[in-house]
Amino acid sequence: MEDLDHGTAMYSDDRLHPFLLERAGVRGALVRLGPAWREVAARQDYPPPVRALLGEALAASALLTAHVKLQGALSLEFKSDGPLRLPFTECTDAGRLRGLARMAEGAAPEAGASLDPAAQPGALLAITLGSVETGRRYQGLVDVRHGTLAGTLEGYFEQSEQLPTRIVLAAGRDTAAGLLLQQLPGSTVADDDAWPRVGHLTATLQMRELLELAPQRLLHRLYHEETPRLFASRALGFGCSCSRVRVEGMLRALGRAEVQAALDARGGEIEVTCEFCAARYTLDAVDAERLLATAPSAPASSTPH
Repeated sequence: MEDLDHGTAMYSDDRLHPFLLERAGVRGALVRLGPAWREVAARQDYPPPVRALLGEALAASALLTAHVKLQGALSLEFKSDGPLRLPFTECTDAGRLRGLARMAEGAAPEAGASLDPAAQPGALLAITLGSVETGRRYQGLVDVRHGTLAGTLEGYFEQSEQLPTRIVLAAGRDTAAGLLLQQLPGSTVADDDAWPRVGHLTATLQMRELLELAPQRLLHRLYHEETPRLFASRALGFGCSCSRVRVEGMLRALGRAEVQAALDARGGEIEVTCEFCAARYTLDAVDAERLLATAPSAPASSTPH
C-alpha cells in the first residue's frame, strides 16, 4: 500500500493502479496505457471514432481485471448488425493486452463524427472470463442501450451484479485511460451520502486530467477527503495469445471438408495470419492430415484471425 504524494510524481504508462477510498467504502482502479495502446492502434488505419472506441475498450478490459481472480483472460467483444461489427479487446492474467476493431465493408464514420454503440442494430456486448485452453469460461451478454461503452458497463454491473459502479474512459492519440469505482460488496460504512458524494466528485474529472495526471495527483485532486489509498500497481503491456495450437484447434473445428477445400484453393497450403499481432502460421497437407486424424488438443479460439 502506498501513501499519496501530492507533489509531482512520475507516472509510468501501461500500469493498473488499484486503490481504496476508505472513508466512503469504495474500491477503484486507474489505468493509463501508452506503448500498449499505440501498438494496438498502429495495426490498422482506423477512422477516428472507431479508434477512440477501441482505445476506451482496451482501457476498460484492463480496468475490469482489477478486482477479479482471473485465470486466463478477460475480453470485451462488441457485436452488431450495423456498420460497427467488432471492437474486441482482451487483458490476460499476465497483463498482456491486445485488441482490434472492424467496420462493415464500405462503411466508415465521417471525420469528426461520434460513434454511438447503442445506435447499431442488434448491438450486444460480450464480457468473457476464463481460458480457451481449459474450457472454463464465463460469458455475460449485455444489450447495448447506452451511447457510451462506459455507460453500458455501468449498466451491466448494476443490473447483473447488483454492484453500483462508475466508469470513466478516454482515448487520445498516444494514450488511453480509465477510472473504475465500485461500492465495496458488504461495506459497513454508515454513510448514506458516500456513494452519491463520490459520484459528484467524479463528475468534475476532465478527460485531459484522466489522460495526463499521475494516479497520486488525480486521487488527491478528486477524493482527498475520502482517505484514498493506492495499492501496488500491476504492469501491463501489448501481447498476443495466438499460437499454433490455437490455429490448429480452429482448423480442426472447421472439419475435414472445409480444410481440404482451403488446401485445394491455395495450392496445398493454408496460411493463417493473426489480426492482432500479424504472426503467420502455415500448414501443408501433411500438417492438416495430422491434426484432423488426432483427437482435439485444444478448443478453437473464439477470437478473430
